[in-house]
Amino acid sequence: MQDDHGHTHHAQGHDHAGHDHAHSHSHSHGLGHGHGAGHGAGHVHAPKNFGPAFAIGIALNLGFVGVEALYGWLSNSMALVADAGHNLSDVLGLVAAWIAAVLVKRAPTARFTYGLRGSSILAALFNAVLLLVATGGIIVEAVQRLLEPAPVAGTTVMIVAGIGILINGFTAWLFASGAQGDINIRGAYLHMMADAVVSVGVVLAGLVILVTGFDWIDPLVSLAIAVLIIVATWGLLRDSVAMSLAAVPPGIDPEAVRAHLAARPGVRGLHDLHIWSMSTTEVALTAHLVVAGGAPDRHFLKDTADTLRARFGIHHATLQIEIEGETACTLAKDCVA
Repeated sequence: MQDDHGHTHHAQGHDHAGHDHAHSHSHSHGLGHGHGAGHGAGHVHAPKNFGPAFAIGIALNLGFVGVEALYGWLSNSMALVADAGHNLSDVLGLVAAWIAAVLVKRAPTARFTYGLRGSSILAALFNAVLLLVATGGIIVEAVQRLLEPAPVAGTTVMIVAGIGILINGFTAWLFASGAQGDINIRGAYLHMMADAVVSVGVVLAGLVILVTGFDWIDPLVSLAIAVLIIVATWGLLRDSVAMSLAAVPPGIDPEAVRAHLAARPGVRGLHDLHIWSMSTTEVALTAHLVVAGGAPDRHFLKDTADTLRARFGIHHATLQIEIEGETACTLAKDCVA
């Protein structure tokens, strides 16, 4: 047994066919195991703490939902009521994202060997589905209002929506720094940004109603809001579904990873290559590498893990070493990857 890079081991054993078998396991953790140094660019194993941002965003938006719904009802504005409903779904989404951000930091257990990292993926998927369901309700109500227009208090609509621009814009800013590296945080950011843009649309609708008296503008803006929400949500839904199905993350070219591993010193072939998202911020890889002339040198696993992390952002690599002509792998003939 040889320990390398703090958590990399190379063990000799036998498979069921009685052949010599080598299993290599290389983990690239940001904390613990004595190997925090040397991580590649862009690797954030321990995501930034957005707890205060979630708390502030939820409090502000929950208060605004009540104000917006009340004045939407008093002013007979479907656009305000629709936006309030959307903001309520965002509050629920923020709660789900916050819970996931906490759970993702839980330590692994005997049953949940990866910890609860996958909860961030479930939260992103929940956010996307919740938004689409809320949008369906907005569309139904807006169509009914188009068929039966009602008077709208344009001034009230503009004032309340103007407050919404400030609240949603500020909340979006709280999550801006994490929007690129974490789909869970990106979901929260996109919702708030979409709400800010929607509130701008509601202000313009109120202005048009004041100038023209065309009350049908209000439900028309509601439909436009619905379209914007669907467009903004589609990417989140697509990415979260792909992550939940263990697809290769969109920013990683699996063929480039395969070529990189195949070009490592001593590697004669590889199979059973899998790349997937462990969470919304971490990528895992498993692969069987066939090497010639015995086991690779003691630096092979560490160097391979380091290059996978630096070049592709793969944080958790598990590599099984097989000796060419000596090791029989039961997966090799069945694996098409």
